[in-house]
This record gives sequence, structure tokens and C-alpha cells, in this order.
Amino acid sequence: MTEKQPYTVLRQYEGFELRKYPSHVLVQVKVKGDFMSAGNMGFGPLLRYISGNNQSDQKISMTAPVVQSSENEQTHVVSFVLPANMKPEDVPVPADARVSVLNVEPQTVGASTFSGGWNEVRFQERATELLSAIKAAGLSPLGNVYFARYDPPWKPGFLKRNEALVQIQTL
Repeated sequence: MTEKQPYTVLRQYEGFELRKYPSHVLVQVKVKGDFMSAGNMGFGPLLRYISGNNQSDQKISMTAPVVQSSENEQTHVVSFVLPANMKPEDVPVPADARVSVLNVEPQTVGASTFSGGWNEVRFQERATELLSAIKAAGLSPLGNVYFARYDPPWKPGFLKRNEALVQIQTL
């Protein structure tokens, strides 16, 4: 069974839940192209990294979700969450210069979960709905909405778990 990134649900709101994520480590790659092809372009270098293409030749378990954010229409960042028990100092240095490691501090996030296939229109609709719900709840988003995919592409759409997420400003 694939390890899923841990979090604690702080509160349920209309249209989203407020979560607390502990500190974690991402490996990520920045890619150029359209939103839908970015996931495929970024997946390969990250899969090779966890398969041992790193300076320690260390294999790392696959986790879920695969995260994707956009810097603009043609630049996207695809990330793998490393296993929860992996300490930042134990993360092997990537052998591929396109892959980078990011230590993420604990954060509060608004998340909207939805099922179905992956396409840019659906993700953008969910992003708009999430931001509206967060503002209606009197909360303030920080940064851009990003997306999480929990399932392989061959899984039937109605069984897929996807999420739109955004960091929330805390007091």
C-alpha cells in the first residue's frame, strides 16, 4: 500500500476542509509546457530519483500524492512527497540537476477533494471554487492553488482522488 502524506483535519467548512500538515520534504522538478503535459514531463525525473538515480543510489518508497503547481501558463512544478519518516538530513542529493529538494515547514492548508479524471478545466474550476469558499469562511489564502493527484492514470476516473489546495494565512 502506498504511503499517503499525513495531515490533521482542523475543521470542516462548506466546500473545503482546513488541514494542518507537518513538516515534510519534497523532491521536485520544474518543467515547461502546458498544464496537462507537465505532470508527465515531471514524473519521469522524479521516479528515477526515488528509484536510485541519486548520489547515494538509494531507493525511496513512492508516496501519494503527486503535487503540481503552476508558476505561469507554461511553467509548472511537479513534486513527490518523500516518506514521512525521512529526515531532511537523510535525503540523498539528486544526480539529475533538474531535480531539487525542498524542506517544507508545517503549514495550514485549505483542501477540496474531488473524484474524476484529470484535465485542466476541472482543476481550474476546483481552484476557483476553493478560493471562493475560503474567502466566504473569512480566511485568507497565501500563494497559488496547487493540485494533488493520488492515483495512477489507469485507475477509473470515478475512483480517482484529486485535490485542490492552498496555504492559509494563520494568525
